[in-house]
Amino acid sequence: MSNEKGNRMEEQLRVDAVIDEINIKEEKLSSQITGLKENVVELRKSFWDDITVNIDEPDDIIETQESIKQQAALLSEKERYHGKIGEELRTLEKLKSSPYFGRIDFIEDSELEKEQIYIGITSLMDQGEEDFLIYDWRAPISSLYYDFSPGKAHYETSEGQINGEIALKRQFIISQGQIQGMFDTGVTIGDHLLQQALGNNASTTMKNIVATIQKEQNKIIRNEKSNLLIVQGVAGSGKTSAALQRIAYLLYRYREELDADNVVLFSPNPLFSSYIANVLPELGESNVKQTTFLDFLKVGIGKKLTIESPFEQMEYVLAEMKDNHDITRMKGMDYKSGLGFKQMINQFISYLNDEAIQFRNITFRGSMLISKKRISDYFYSLDKEISIPNKMELVSKWLLQELRQIQQLEKDEDWVIEEAELLDKEDYMNAYQQNEDQNAEDEEEILRRQVVKRAFATIRRRVKRLEFVHILATYKKLFAEWIPPVAPEGWEEISEQTATNLSRLFLTWEDATPYLYFKEKLLGNVHDRSVRQLIIDEAQDYSAFQFAYIKEVFPYTRMTLLGDINQAIYSHITKENPLVPETEKGSTERITLTKSYRSTKQIVEFTKYFAPGGTLIEPFNRDGSKPQLSILSEQDDLAEKLTTNIQEFKEKGYETVAVICKTLKESEEIVHLLQDKVSVRKITEETYAFEKGILVLPVYLAKGIEFDAVIIPDASEEHYGQESDRTLFYTACTRAMHELSILSFNEPCRFIKEVQKDKYDVVE
Repeated sequence: MSNEKGNRMEEQLRVDAVIDEINIKEEKLSSQITGLKENVVELRKSFWDDITVNIDEPDDIIETQESIKQQAALLSEKERYHGKIGEELRTLEKLKSSPYFGRIDFIEDSELEKEQIYIGITSLMDQGEEDFLIYDWRAPISSLYYDFSPGKAHYETSEGQINGEIALKRQFIISQGQIQGMFDTGVTIGDHLLQQALGNNASTTMKNIVATIQKEQNKIIRNEKSNLLIVQGVAGSGKTSAALQRIAYLLYRYREELDADNVVLFSPNPLFSSYIANVLPELGESNVKQTTFLDFLKVGIGKKLTIESPFEQMEYVLAEMKDNHDITRMKGMDYKSGLGFKQMINQFISYLNDEAIQFRNITFRGSMLISKKRISDYFYSLDKEISIPNKMELVSKWLLQELRQIQQLEKDEDWVIEEAELLDKEDYMNAYQQNEDQNAEDEEEILRRQVVKRAFATIRRRVKRLEFVHILATYKKLFAEWIPPVAPEGWEEISEQTATNLSRLFLTWEDATPYLYFKEKLLGNVHDRSVRQLIIDEAQDYSAFQFAYIKEVFPYTRMTLLGDINQAIYSHITKENPLVPETEKGSTERITLTKSYRSTKQIVEFTKYFAPGGTLIEPFNRDGSKPQLSILSEQDDLAEKLTTNIQEFKEKGYETVAVICKTLKESEEIVHLLQDKVSVRKITEETYAFEKGILVLPVYLAKGIEFDAVIIPDASEEHYGQESDRTLFYTACTRAMHELSILSFNEPCRFIKEVQKDKYDVVE
């Protein structure tokens, strides 16, 4: 028997033994959870049986409340424990199929014997709870597997650095409890394991990468010191996957002080949120809060204003760059995306401290209770040294006092008793209960007070929410009346256009963040201060203003920015990119990922010639077909060529084929062209679930997602004819994992011409 075969048999015996241990643990937990479930059900049924209710005396009431609290706490603890066992059972079920993926033999400097360390998605101890059968991939000792080749190595613990030597590093592919592959390697992750993982078809959800984490990705995952971690990663470098593993690591590392509620992820669109939704649950962690920056702004701005989405803005820009007639809007986008506009708003706010804040009248039943002039007079009578948000709170308290006095007078009006007659039986019973020892005249007084209190409740709520401040009218003054000390070229036209949009209750995307920033400067910031970690994906598409605003909203939050300047599709409005080195100083770390794992070597070799940033891009050594370029002479040939391409890809077994267009309009045209020939699905910004099949979508919705094969239906010079199209074309091409087909009417675009002729095939 060969040594290799013997090793494999030994390892399989260990896998079998570990699965036996898992089955024993599973049986114990199953019996526990069954008994616990019965216990919880019984406790719910008999909840009130064990509580003595006595409300005759104050002491008895306190005793009754304490009794209820104790019983509720007992029930809650049992339910929590039931849930915890359920989670453990789900984890054990996952481990049964693939208990672990790696092994290292480590000899500490102070020890003689080597320790065999097996690494999986979670820890597992033997029945005696003495030895680890499997170490969690996030455990300090597991970092040896990701960071070192055999030889001298070390890892960090809370007690200091542990030094030693790795005698063996072994990788496994285990499925259904059977070892499918086993490799001893001198590098972190061997080609065998990655080749298998990357050679599969695209999935509708992003998978966890714990078995294939690279050394540079591990630096992202285990970074604990940086307040700002900036990850510049080329397309397909695994930056998003690494960031999600980072969340799982931090939740594990700081489990006593950090939970899923303390982490927020800004994703580029709802489709992407769906695509990554399974990663954390696969690792046994709860999903963190995911939102788009657009939805985040909508919550703060409110429903009264319509907000243009970044994708609508992109469609507008692409149309305008083609027609080239709305210069004012383009100038406005450019200026409002920068820090100069933030400074202008700050100057305007200083001016508002002296005059011009607009307020609303407070009315009731068609009559004015407190005029906006009176509110304004009171506001501007307050000390100028007090901040505007604090003065708004003082105005709110003053208004509530005024309303209490008005409310007291209002209860004697005739309408009140008319309303009182419409009260339900329960209200009358309550009034009677309050007045059982008094005469009928007092009972009417109680009913009047109830009616007026309810009638004024809405007004009081609105005052507490500071709705007496007319934010929109005040913001309009920035563009309609106020003269800034310094203004950009064309400011008069920009102001006129902005004021018109605001009159229509419409906020362009470039105005949405400035508007919310302005609103919070007047009313105060009420955002969640419990957020400890913020991850921003596709950070290169955030403007300087947007990023500056985010830093103000989350001043004590550690941030991870992920992006690729090569895919900055909004670069025409983003001069100061958050990923650019000069942006931040202090406790900041920058990690650059240059190796692309998504696409075949041939696709990476093709796309790197026109990569916008000129960044070094290294392909992973996975072979495939060269990209194909088809030159079409007639528009009528498009439907036939697309159908042929799709059919060929389906015959190769590809389950996810994306036809990636430049705009939504082009997507709609392609869907119309294909709908009678093949089954296609149109993806829009309202698409919330990623499914397999033939997908047609604009390039800006494809960001962060990968497909088995990609078809670009029109790569002509006419369609991608401007330098600003470079990032769009690059992003579209780099979504392909295995195959890339490019169609062009007549002359192909300038970016294809930059590629060496031997890097792609021209086909009929």
